[in-house]
Amino acid sequence: MEQVDKGEVIMQPGDLAPVVELAHKVLEQLDRILLGRPDLHRLVLIGILSRGHILLEGVPGVGKTALVKALGQLLQLEFNRVQFTPDLMPGDILGTHILQETAPGQRQMQFEAGPVFTNILLADEINRASPKTQSALLEAMQERSVTLLGQTRTLPDPFFVLASQNPIELEGTYPLPEAQLDRFLFKLVVTDVATDVLNEIITTRRRGELPVPDWTLTSEQLQQLFRAMDMIYLPRPVAHYISRLVSATHPRAEEATDDIRNYVEYGASPRAAIAMGETARGHALLAGRATVGFEDVKVIAPGVLNHRIILNYKARFDRIDSFAVVRGLLNRLDETGLNLPRDMEVAPDE
Repeated sequence: MEQVDKGEVIMQPGDLAPVVELAHKVLEQLDRILLGRPDLHRLVLIGILSRGHILLEGVPGVGKTALVKALGQLLQLEFNRVQFTPDLMPGDILGTHILQETAPGQRQMQFEAGPVFTNILLADEINRASPKTQSALLEAMQERSVTLLGQTRTLPDPFFVLASQNPIELEGTYPLPEAQLDRFLFKLVVTDVATDVLNEIITTRRRGELPVPDWTLTSEQLQQLFRAMDMIYLPRPVAHYISRLVSATHPRAEEATDDIRNYVEYGASPRAAIAMGETARGHALLAGRATVGFEDVKVIAPGVLNHRIILNYKARFDRIDSFAVVRGLLNRLDETGLNLPRDMEVAPDE
């Protein structure tokens, strides 16, 4: 261990090795259960280590639900699944009060907890429910609590919402409100797998059945990972780079790119900067490094920013999506803030 700014403690490489091994074991199990998605699994685990909520977007049948269920098995956390439909009501998620007879002639309102009182809530096809039902999760996702009839109840710790959604172009879906999108740490797009992966699936997975994990993470090991995350050091230059990235997503910002000025209506919120700081720590941890680097920020930035940037009508007309805008920003914004040429070479020592 080493102390840095204001007594902050960071881990040394020797202390980090056992924790990194645990994280890689989780990734190995996910890669074995769900084939062909190592990069997605890495980002999902980073989101969990950052104690954030994750939104998975993809067409039906690409394994979004299977991924969340496999993660629940590996982490040995309490797991509940809610299938979001247009007729789902807020009480079906949060719980409700029921009038019960406690003694002859006496009645009392008793609270029946809903499925949100769990460690991992799978909100399956979250954008098929009405906005009223979607908004029922706002307090739970931010404050990790539920308030009903004036009484606030704390949710279990840890608490994650892992939601799946179909692309908004599909029939029967409702766009998530911006306030709820901003509460998701990551929005990750689940794409189709390659031909060779499909070949392996149909030859080794009869009826699409997934193998059972042959190793699981204990509660103490999960807490060990969380403690390690708290000791990953974020240097001031990297933190400044994150701040500049988030600020540059606003069209009137000094460092905004031409794409942002032309295509972005509203930029990312301060939650984006907080999310980037935490997830960059997670990426550094998986890489076996106790200190966050610029390269960590560049890997996690698209997943953090893409759903927090609101595009204007011109972007839709020109078929520009938020991922393209973020990629352009990462390519144009100099990490150091000195606006050095990208192709500048450092002269060798003589």
